[in-house]
Amino acid sequence: MKLKSATLALSALMAGLLWAVSHSCAYAGPALTPDKARAIVAPVYDALTEPGKKDVDALLKQTTTDDFTSCTTDSECVGRDALIARFKGLADTVPDLSWTIKDLWVSGSDVIVRGEAIGTPVRVFLGVQPTGKSFKTMSIDIYQTKNGRVVRSYHVENWTSAIRQLTAK
Repeated sequence: MKLKSATLALSALMAGLLWAVSHSCAYAGPALTPDKARAIVAPVYDALTEPGKKDVDALLKQTTTDDFTSCTTDSECVGRDALIARFKGLADTVPDLSWTIKDLWVSGSDVIVRGEAIGTPVRVFLGVQPTGKSFKTMSIDIYQTKNGRVVRSYHVENWTSAIRQLTAK
């Protein structure tokens, strides 16, 4: 029953996100196909997967615009260089980090992704000392695109769940 409720809640959330994104024209452009949308955003997830082994700069610069911003709230946004630094910082803290696209939806020129992050911190992560335990958590990302590149992203990760997993007895 909990799984059904969670599935219904996620479906309602995604329907609301799709409606909101479909009614936004700030970055309007031609409608994307799911394959084209995946090709545009996949480098972000590639950059987040074992970022210490990747050219994070090149991956993010190939898929984002020079004025790209990444937001966790309406007022907490960073530019591309700051995001690249964050991704690189994860390489030392969670070297085996893997971030995958689990579901992808398209609304016009906007892309919504349900992602999954898995990793084992080797340094303090989210205020938790490393214990050898791993986490697996979900993310929801909205990408606004223009001319085949990401202009802006909004993202939410379930870090509370990750902390619970890392501190479980």
